[in-house]
Amino acid sequence: MTDTGIHDEHPFATPPEQRDPARRLRGRLASPVTVFTSGSGNEAVGLTVSSVLVSEGPPARLIALINEATDLWEEIEAGGRWVTHVLDESDQSISDRFAGIRPSPGGLFRGLDVEESSYGPVLTSIGTRAACRLERSEAVGHHRLVIGLVDEITLDDSAPLVYFRGRYRRLTDGEL
Repeated sequence: MTDTGIHDEHPFATPPEQRDPARRLRGRLASPVTVFTSGSGNEAVGLTVSSVLVSEGPPARLIALINEATDLWEEIEAGGRWVTHVLDESDQSISDRFAGIRPSPGGLFRGLDVEESSYGPVLTSIGTRAACRLERSEAVGHHRLVIGLVDEITLDDSAPLVYFRGRYRRLTDGEL
């Protein structure tokens, strides 16, 4: 057997003893995988967001942590509206695209079925989504704690994509 020189581990990974304990704790919490979209036309933006909660109402609220340095936060702050898309098990490539880890020549939305709405671009292939209006936000470290009023909800029965300990996971028990 020949040594191919390929490593099992990422060569630039932070050694376990130097990793941030809070980040490691967060990684042990299963998180939904969503894509937030906002804006329109050339100003349309999107971002994969996994720090998301929903508060039942009335009115229902969607709560998320969004990095202040993102185009998404700038657009939400300016326009006050966005669409939250809940990705399903087949949407890993969409998650990677909007997280900026998969190339998207021609822009984030190129090649996707998209409809414009007053809340932002709607990714029509994603059946569970919520149209939200910014109620308030506050600084939390380098993030904004964003609280939105949920104005519209569309649901389907697909199994959600989950992120846990640095990888995508699928629900395997068959119960939804």
